[in-house]
Amino acid sequence: MEAQAVRTSEGMHPEAQIAFVKKQLKQKEVRITAAYQQLLQHADSALAHSSHALADFNVPGYYQDAQGHRTSSRSLQSDAFDAYACALAYRLSNNTRYLDKARYFLNGWAQTNTGYSNADGPLVMAYSGTALVIAASLLQDSWPEQDKFRTWVTQVYKKACDEIRHRKNNWADWGRFGSVLSAQYLGDDAEIRVNIDLIRRDLFDKITEDGHMPHETRRGNNGIWYTYFSLAPITAACWVAYNATGENLFTMSQGAASLKFALDYLFHYNLHADSWPWFDNPRPGTVANWPGNLFEALALIYDDPKYSSYTKAEPAICISSHHFAWSFPTLMPARFTY
Repeated sequence: MEAQAVRTSEGMHPEAQIAFVKKQLKQKEVRITAAYQQLLQHADSALAHSSHALADFNVPGYYQDAQGHRTSSRSLQSDAFDAYACALAYRLSNNTRYLDKARYFLNGWAQTNTGYSNADGPLVMAYSGTALVIAASLLQDSWPEQDKFRTWVTQVYKKACDEIRHRKNNWADWGRFGSVLSAQYLGDDAEIRVNIDLIRRDLFDKITEDGHMPHETRRGNNGIWYTYFSLAPITAACWVAYNATGENLFTMSQGAASLKFALDYLFHYNLHADSWPWFDNPRPGTVANWPGNLFEALALIYDDPKYSSYTKAEPAICISSHHFAWSFPTLMPARFTY
């Protein structure tokens, strides 16, 4: 069954982007078509899933209880991605099966969850809950019962994000991304500005003139991962801010330091992990997962052929678990003009 297309908010997926992708699908553009089929597989799987919403999202610290952390996190991560996949599938296909299922997951968390707790509760709420807010933004005009979800965003999700957005490391970056997403969804222009100012204020405490991020490179053999895990929400927040205000934060620089320089630093050492200067035997990522999603997303933003050359061998890149910043970069290209 099909419904009439609706307007979306100018958040992670502005209306111009959705219209562009629909046009590319009609023209059977190869990579976008492959990514769309990938999306539909995820959305179709989600149709059979049940909600895992919890009243108390209790997540122990990863380095104190890794298994407990993973188990507790999975409830939100699974439902959030399913909601996001279904919401996006609905916007691109107009199939109301996906609309109904996305609302099911969103309503589940809005009606059940009243808070978060334990050492990593606010962090995981921030970086996994992004997908719920993006899904809600996609469905903003086709979801009559969203008042409860708006209340949940205000009283639980954004509260968690705001609680951590003044930290020094990637916790702050996820807090700001979640907070600016929430502000955009709630129509709070003043809060959008607060998050833009926070990003501007300390970006070059995070990024040095040689491009490394000292709060992240110090994390042992996970320094490459944590550098990615900081840059992904920073750049995604810049994208939401651009869509909301037209302000371009991607060009931020101070002296020799710049956001682009930090990305190039990550790009180089992910390919040459054996020369990583901060720790022996670091763990690099892959094209199909992280940081492939980040460089796929930013290839057009920065018009950088080395990024697109790196990612083009992968038919379609998707991040379907754990954190949700650039989750569908092949399907939903980020660019300043469509």
